[in-house]
Amino acid sequence: MWAVALAGCVLCAADQPNVGDIVRRSVANTQADWQNAPKYSFTEHDVITKSAETTKTYRVLMIDGSPYNKLLAVNGEPLSAARAEAETRKLQREIAKRQGETADERRQRVAAYARERRQDNGLLQEMFKAIDFKLTGKQTVDGRACFVLEGTPKPGYQPINRDTAVLKGMRGKIWVDEQAYQWVKVEAKVFRPVTFGLFIARVEPGTEFILEQKPIEGNLWLPSHFSMRVTAKVLQFFSHNYADDETYSAYSLVSSDQLPSRRGQSSQDLLPLRIIQPYTDRALATSDTTTRPTAIP
Repeated sequence: MWAVALAGCVLCAADQPNVGDIVRRSVANTQADWQNAPKYSFTEHDVITKSAETTKTYRVLMIDGSPYNKLLAVNGEPLSAARAEAETRKLQREIAKRQGETADERRQRVAAYARERRQDNGLLQEMFKAIDFKLTGKQTVDGRACFVLEGTPKPGYQPINRDTAVLKGMRGKIWVDEQAYQWVKVEAKVFRPVTFGLFIARVEPGTEFILEQKPIEGNLWLPSHFSMRVTAKVLQFFSHNYADDETYSAYSLVSSDQLPSRRGQSSQDLLPLRIIQPYTDRALATSDTTTRPTAIP
């Protein structure tokens, strides 16, 4: 009997998923999603709270190497006919402007967007160097069976830049689809103050980020929701609180012949995707122009 029991234990252990394998496979799939995201346009609904709450809805378009947000609604109300027409004219002017750029002007515009993209992807990669994840169980999220990974900062982790410094005081939790090995949900919370920038700014507990994703087609998953709440102090005197809640919907594939550009585009350059950007100038001074970088998908 003991031999049968031992064999059963061995089989049970063999069935247990390996945390490293879950992480590697899910990160690889997330990277593949990240590369394919530029093929899709989408609708973005933003609720931004500073001193007051502002709600806006955009159609996000990729135009010759960087995104453009066409305003559709404000505070839940569709634009008037006159304003909608004005937004269409703005879009047409932007397309003409980008088509008329010199090679150097285009390179600078795309480079600025690419810097954000590298920054976000770098944070993703660094998260798995900075945080030690453990498998804590399984849960069903949005109807999908998931592995649940919880993480705490690794002792002795040295941040590579200002943004990654926040990982020293952050706990993470990831729900990974058991079948697709895709991230269904990611949570990250600051649990102890993190000071950076020559002690100019400090991120406080209460800062948190949530990312949710859904399948689009095949094994391609793209974000459906991102929320960010930042609590910080600048120069130890000025408190800064900021919240941004974004939902993404109506993804549609954009074929190359539909892109209003006279230049070829590389998917390496065109990714409107922010995984989790913990604390940057975007939280301190958010742009409100229709050409602002989009947040996630």
